[in-house]
Amino acid sequence: MRMVSKMASHSNFNKDNQAKKHDIFSRRRSLNKSMDNATKSEKLMNGIGLWTSYYRLFPHLFVRDYLGINLKVFQMILIYFMMHYHYFLYIASRGQGKSYLTAIFCITRCILFPETKIVIAAGNLKQAIEVIGKIQDMMGSSSNLAREIDDIKTSPNNAGVYFKNGSTIRVAASNDGARGLRANLIIVDEFRIVPLEIINKVIRKFMSAPRQPKYLQKPEYAHLKERNKEIYLSSAWYKHHWSWDKVNAYFESMTDGKSYFLCSLPYQLPIKEGLLMREQVEDEMSESDFQEIAWLMEMEALFYGESEKAFYRFADIEKNRVLNRAIYPKSFYEILKNKSKDFKYEEKQGGEIRLISCDVSGMSSAKNNNDASVFSILRLIPSSDGKTYDKYIVYMESVEGGHSQSQAIQIRRLYEEFDCDYIVLDTNGIGLGIYDALVTNLYDKERNVAYPAFSCINDTEMAKRCMEEDAPKVIYSIKASAQINNDMHVYVLDGLKRGKIRLLVDETECKETLVKYNGYEKLPVEEQVKFVQPYVQTSLLVQEMVGLEKVDTNNSLIKLKELSTKRKDRYSSIGYGVYIAKLLEKELSGESTYNEDMNFVLW
Repeated sequence: MRMVSKMASHSNFNKDNQAKKHDIFSRRRSLNKSMDNATKSEKLMNGIGLWTSYYRLFPHLFVRDYLGINLKVFQMILIYFMMHYHYFLYIASRGQGKSYLTAIFCITRCILFPETKIVIAAGNLKQAIEVIGKIQDMMGSSSNLAREIDDIKTSPNNAGVYFKNGSTIRVAASNDGARGLRANLIIVDEFRIVPLEIINKVIRKFMSAPRQPKYLQKPEYAHLKERNKEIYLSSAWYKHHWSWDKVNAYFESMTDGKSYFLCSLPYQLPIKEGLLMREQVEDEMSESDFQEIAWLMEMEALFYGESEKAFYRFADIEKNRVLNRAIYPKSFYEILKNKSKDFKYEEKQGGEIRLISCDVSGMSSAKNNNDASVFSILRLIPSSDGKTYDKYIVYMESVEGGHSQSQAIQIRRLYEEFDCDYIVLDTNGIGLGIYDALVTNLYDKERNVAYPAFSCINDTEMAKRCMEEDAPKVIYSIKASAQINNDMHVYVLDGLKRGKIRLLVDETECKETLVKYNGYEKLPVEEQVKFVQPYVQTSLLVQEMVGLEKVDTNNSLIKLKELSTKRKDRYSSIGYGVYIAKLLEKELSGESTYNEDMNFVLW
């Protein structure tokens, strides 16, 4: 839902007007004739009461007059509705400054309503603490705000703002260990990331009795009971997620006239308000790896629902995003060496097999600029039955194609850094050139390392292309066909439904894990990004998969097609790996056989 409200022009709220008409400390005109004979103290208290009532009604004016902060018109509107509705839900695109707006609202609420207890929860603790940091920054430019605050703490273990009037702002991790806090106003930032069970059983349980100021004890004010508030902020997500149900519930309640407010604001708004550069947005839309689904959710602020023809359902994929820790190339662990004892390379378990599975493309061109090379690392860990593997996709990287030899060198680097056992490679098209490079001796000039040749394990004709007689047979050659593609789709779907394929969590969730590594937060931003990328790539994988539609064919084989402007190279990368994992499972149970003349595995 998109909601548009009209207010007076922002030009009416400039500094000149503030100086001339809104100086609350110099205005001398009596607003109440009955107070002419009152004492100075009585007049002061009456004035405070009048101004407090006025600013409670118009909180955006309080932000301007008292805090000295000039808001954008849409921010004024949102602050107003946050103050006046008991339930508030805001779906925002990138660039709108949700944390900044949250900080301003919390300050305003705490000052105007003494003894207010606010708890901020978020997808991760660091995200919630960002609000406290923004309040701390504002204190430097607002003397009035600085006078209101008694203490402020930004430590992860004790983050909070403590006001002289008894109001508090606390932060909480969105997990089962966050019990014990009390609030009459809760704010859940990026609520889609927080499990629904945690929101209902933990966060909403923070709510104690509503604020009860002493004036409510007077009979004449008995009808003015206050209500607790709930505020939810997020970017959009998938329609099969519970967050979409919450959006619809708010919509129904709001249209029924209840104290609910819902709005969705897309990227055009921050561009218009100068918070986001148009050129930056246009550049992102023109990138070769542009993801339409991600764009709809992150920038258009629209929830996405897979089509009726979608082969993979979001719910089946999302339930398997359970891996908190990625495994990185060994060189990554040198970045935090001697800084974090907890950040260590994870060695292989007994019986574990590691694959590097590759979907490759050539150099970008007008014809194939929608393709990229993707290298995925799969851990195959024996299940308790001794006949199958649990498949952990622990790392993924994407590059925009390149020379076949340079791609071969990158594959060899990852093979060594992850202690891989096999390489899985589509040897059709450009893949054949990369295969030919892998079956020769390679020299990595950048690292001054020589890589001996490998050979093919499952195709005798492909093995003959290797000129090194004793080359280890570690390359699984995939020659995609209708039958192989069908089997790959079935194996991936079956693995997801049975919980045998496990993926990394959302990139927002991973940050709570990363910040625990000593030294991570002190790294340059470009270094921090490296650690987040496998999680980002996994999210892009999910978007690819839910965009794959089943195509009607004249036979029983399953054929999937990506929609226009979309890609499936990440999916192909993990799909090839799952296909070979099935072969290895057959070997594990002693059931597999080879037909070398047909060059594929008989199941």
